[in-house]
Amino acid sequence: MADVRLLSHLADVPAERWDALHDGRNPFITHAFLSGLEQHGCLRADWGWTPRHLTLWDGDDVVAAAPMYLKENSHGEFVFDHAWAHAYARHGLDYFPKWLCAVPYSPVTGPRLLARDAAAQSALADAMVAQGRQLGVSSVHVNFHTAEEAFAFPPAGSNRPDTRTWLARTDVQYHWHNDAGWQTFDDFLSAFDHKHRKNIRQERRKVAEAGVRFRVVDGVTASEADLVAMHGFYLRTFAEYGNHPALTLPFLRHLAETQPRSLVVFLADYREQPVAGALCLRGGSTLYGRYWGSNATLPGLHFETCYYQGIDYCLRHGLTRFEPGAQGEHKLARGFLPALVHSRHWIADKDFRAALADWCRQETNAVLQYAHRLAGRSPFKVADAGGPGVTS
Repeated sequence: MADVRLLSHLADVPAERWDALHDGRNPFITHAFLSGLEQHGCLRADWGWTPRHLTLWDGDDVVAAAPMYLKENSHGEFVFDHAWAHAYARHGLDYFPKWLCAVPYSPVTGPRLLARDAAAQSALADAMVAQGRQLGVSSVHVNFHTAEEAFAFPPAGSNRPDTRTWLARTDVQYHWHNDAGWQTFDDFLSAFDHKHRKNIRQERRKVAEAGVRFRVVDGVTASEADLVAMHGFYLRTFAEYGNHPALTLPFLRHLAETQPRSLVVFLADYREQPVAGALCLRGGSTLYGRYWGSNATLPGLHFETCYYQGIDYCLRHGLTRFEPGAQGEHKLARGFLPALVHSRHWIADKDFRAALADWCRQETNAVLQYAHRLAGRSPFKVADAGGPGVTS
C-alpha cells in the first residue's frame, strides 16, 4: 500500500521524479513552474495560498502526486464558488480552509492526477478524500482537470459510498484549434464569412499602419529589458483592475532560465519602444495565453497582441491549439470557439453535498445551453471545418 505524504514545499520532491509522472506536454504542471511560484514570492499565505501537495510513495519512489494548496479564499482559481462560501456562512459554518488541486492563477486544462497508471490516479483521488477528512477541510476541489481523468472521480449514483462521491462542474472558455490544416493566416481567414474576415483585416491593418512592429522572444532570446518590460505591462493591467499582481519579475527570470522554450512573449514596439506585451507558455501542441498589458492606446492593439500574433505563431510553428485565457465572448468573432472545461468537488457535509449536487446539475444544463448558443454564432462558414461546434 502506498505511503501518503503531504508536502509543504515542492522542493521536497526531486524535479526529475515529479516530472517523470507526466508527459511534459503541459508546462504548467512541471516541477520548474510550480516550484518557481513557491521560490519566487508568487504564493503567499496572506493571499490564501499554502502549499500542501499530495504525494503517494512506494518506499523512496514517488508513484503519484497532485499539486495542492490549502486555501483561505478563492482568489486566483477561476472556478467561482463564492455562492458556496456565502451559503456556508449563512448557516454558521466555515467554508475555508478548503483544499485545492490546481495550478495557481492559471485557468488552463491539464493533468492534475500525476501518476504512472489509472490505478494510481484513482488512488490519488481517494487519498484526497481521506486526507481532506483528516485535515478537517470543508471540501476538496480539482480545477481544470483533463477529460481523461474524469473516471477517477466517481459521481453520485455510482457504486461508491455517497461520502466518497464528487460533484462535477462545467464552464466555457474560447479556444482556437486548427483542425482544418491551415498553413497561413490567410488560410485561416479564408474560412471566415465575409463580415468577420473583413473586420479582422481592418483591425490588423490599423495596428500596422500606426507603425507598430512585433517581436517574438522566448526564454533564450529575451533580454533582461524584455522581461522587465513584460512584467511592467502585467503590473499595469493588474493596477488598472485593482487586483494583486502575484507573478514576480524573479519568477519570469526563473521561467526564462528553466523553461526557455516554453516561455513565449509577444512584444509590440512603437517608435522604437515596447508599448504592449502578451505573456504566453508553449506546450506540446498548444499555446497558452496568460497575461497582457499596455501603456499605449492604439486601435486594435489588444486584439493583435493577444490573439492574432498568437494565431500567427501557432501557424508558423505547427501548433494546433491556442488557449488565450478565461472568459471573453469577444474572442468568438476572432475565431476562438466555445470549449468546455471541467472541475470536480468533494463536499464533506452531507446536507451541503446534496444541495450542491442539485445546484451543479442545474448549472451544467445552463452552461451547455449557453455553449451551444455561442456555437451558433461562429464566424466561420458553416460548411467549413472550423464551423459551429463545442469542444470538450
